[in-house]
Amino acid sequence: MALLIGALLLVFWRNNFTFSWQVIKDMHFSCPALFIIEISPFILYILLKRYSLEFMAEKQNIETELEEKNKKINEIEDFAKKVGDGDFSGGIKNIDKNDVLLKSLISMRDNLLATSEKEKIQNWISKGKDIISNTLRLHNNIESLAHDVVTNIIQYTGLIQGSFYLYNDESKKIQNLATYAYSRKKYIKQEFEIGEGLIGQAAFEMDVIYRTEIPDYYMTITSGLIKDKKPGSIMLMPLINEEKLQGILEFAAIEDNIPELTRQFIREISVIIAQTVFNLKMNIKTEKLLTESQALTKELRQNEEQLHKNANEMRITQEELENTNIKLKEKIVEVQNAQKRLYALLENASEVISIYDKDLTIKYESPSVKNILGYKAEDVIGKKGFTTMDGKAKQKFEEMFALLMLKPRESKIMEIQYHKSDGSEIWLESLGRNLLDYPAIEGIVFNTRDITHRKIAEKEQRMRGQMQSLSENSPDMIIRFGMDGTIFYANPMSEIYTGIKSSEIIKKRYNEADFSVQIQEIFAKIIERIIAENQKFSLETFINTPIGEKIMLINAIPELNEDGILETILTVVHDITERKQIELELKDKNKKVEDSINYSRRIQNSILPDTKQIQEYLPHSFILYKPKDVISGDFPWFFTNNNIIYLAAVDCTGHGVPGALLSFIGYFLLNNIVDHDRELSSGEILDLLHENVRYTLKQDKEDTETRDGMDIAFCKINLQTHKLEFAGAHRPLYLVRNNELIPYKGNAKAIGGISIGKKIDEKFVTHYINIVEDDKIFFFSDGLPDQIGGSYKRKYQTNRIKDILIQYADDHILKFYGYFAKDFKTWMGDNKQIDDVLLIGIQFKNLNYQK
Repeated sequence: MALLIGALLLVFWRNNFTFSWQVIKDMHFSCPALFIIEISPFILYILLKRYSLEFMAEKQNIETELEEKNKKINEIEDFAKKVGDGDFSGGIKNIDKNDVLLKSLISMRDNLLATSEKEKIQNWISKGKDIISNTLRLHNNIESLAHDVVTNIIQYTGLIQGSFYLYNDESKKIQNLATYAYSRKKYIKQEFEIGEGLIGQAAFEMDVIYRTEIPDYYMTITSGLIKDKKPGSIMLMPLINEEKLQGILEFAAIEDNIPELTRQFIREISVIIAQTVFNLKMNIKTEKLLTESQALTKELRQNEEQLHKNANEMRITQEELENTNIKLKEKIVEVQNAQKRLYALLENASEVISIYDKDLTIKYESPSVKNILGYKAEDVIGKKGFTTMDGKAKQKFEEMFALLMLKPRESKIMEIQYHKSDGSEIWLESLGRNLLDYPAIEGIVFNTRDITHRKIAEKEQRMRGQMQSLSENSPDMIIRFGMDGTIFYANPMSEIYTGIKSSEIIKKRYNEADFSVQIQEIFAKIIERIIAENQKFSLETFINTPIGEKIMLINAIPELNEDGILETILTVVHDITERKQIELELKDKNKKVEDSINYSRRIQNSILPDTKQIQEYLPHSFILYKPKDVISGDFPWFFTNNNIIYLAAVDCTGHGVPGALLSFIGYFLLNNIVDHDRELSSGEILDLLHENVRYTLKQDKEDTETRDGMDIAFCKINLQTHKLEFAGAHRPLYLVRNNELIPYKGNAKAIGGISIGKKIDEKFVTHYINIVEDDKIFFFSDGLPDQIGGSYKRKYQTNRIKDILIQYADDHILKFYGYFAKDFKTWMGDNKQIDDVLLIGIQFKNLNYQK
């Protein structure tokens, strides 16, 4: 188009403006503007020509680029179509890294290829599992199953050899059942102990053994497959079911590697093979037990028939003996044979036959005594009778014997409890007859049999009657349900609490009776829970009754039959309204008492010193204070007067409220004693405290019964003179100086208490100590050494305290708080704290500065 326009302009210019070069020159010089106008078409033509050439070149480039892009799009389209058709083998040349679509298609192709491979693997494994599962379902015999399983696995996986080993639960050995190699069955009889060879090792470890490198010397290891030919790789797979070994699968390949897919397949099928082997073993055991049971039943039936036959023979023999007594001497051989038969019968009889002479000597004891009474007949024959019985039983037999002696041929029956030699107790019934004048016997005969089961049945019957009577007269509502909610029994109290007569609800389901909705819901929950849990439970609930709203304790009890199967549900409903009201009153009273004790604690805490207060005067000190109860009988006491520091650990009699009351007495008496200008030693202060406590508690009276008092470790400290005075009542002070522990004992008497007769009380001794830099002192109540704990439930003891002080002698005093707190807690463990605990520790530092 540009060329066309330029050509037209050029023609126009030539036709209308025909000038010579001279004219142009003249115009150029005479009129430059006219000259430019004249040549403008020519210039325009040149410009348009150039533009046209550039345009054509750009067009050619665009067309080339479009053609390449179309080729690329067609190539991508072909690639996408192949991927869509499932052909993942194709590719694209000259991939553009910036082409997002192409990169996505390639990524999708790779993902689909991976998924396809996984599906192929899974399908291969699933197909193989189906083959093995079908094989397993076809067999009830383990040996044929073993052969077919090994054969199918080898044929399916392409392995060359395989063996199936079965673990014998009785012999504890692993036995070869089937071996298949090189497409044919082999008959190899092998047996391994657990841990023997590779087979035994796999059984012992219950884990897969896979070997790919088998050196020459490895031939010494016994393996079912290695004996034939050394393979390139082997795999031994234990068959495990419910964490128990069932057998071993062994496979081999000529190659140096069994593919991972094949190994995975073998691992997965081993589970179903192990389950099938376990089931077959159980079936074999069941069949064996069934066969044995049938044989035993047959034998018992035969024995029963024989027993009936023997009983008849015994009866006939007894009749014959009675008819032929006179001819006994003539038929002694026949009698001996009859006695042998009789012995066999008597040995297995259900009663013991005993014959005594008139002097109570045992002439005969039937062999059945071994089974019934637990001793042998020969152990008592020829000895005095009744020696195996205890006092009451022996007395009854002797009385019965005396009566039989007085009344010949008259029978007597009695029942006794007999204690066997193994400790068990049975009931016996004995029938006695005097046959002393009977020539064949000539003695007192006792026929004794075990009636324990009858007595138990009678007792159970009596108990049922008693339970029925108790239930009828019980203040509780008692109802027995069947599993479907049918009411089998309801005592008279059910009418009181439900308003319905028991006769109107028996043999009805609870939801068919006229119970309130509330009671029906409660019964439904009880039955549902008992059926689900099969165990007794209790619950408390409010129930609206005809006599008002009541708080009821419901006990639901499952009742089982002889086979342990839930049969009925016994529900006992007890009125606890009054008890609950009492509990609420007690709870309210306890709260008031607790509030009073807590208030007492606040009062006690407000007057007692704490660590912060003492550290104002003794900065290097601590108090470890652990009351047993809310308030304590142990207390730290602190006082200052005229540059003198008084500090004590006081342990009052008892703990809790009684101990706290004594602590108030001790606290104020000590304050009153030292709050004067008089100079008193530590011993003198304790003497005054002792007198004042006895006076306050009226222990100085002759008729007093108050023995309460307190133990104390008392210190008087002057930091300016570096002097320390200590006095103690049953409590010591430990000084730690230069890694050495120096103990100071207190007096062996308490503060307060009753004096013994007219004995004069000894004065408290004052120990004077010159304190030096870094001295540490410790004093404590008896709650610390007396605490029970440790592995052997022993006391903490003072030796343990001394050991800790020596072990950490170089440490700063404040660390001892942590040492003792941690060690005391560890020692106490789960045991309860038995007393209040108080420990005070002080380290003297910067004494020269203080002076």
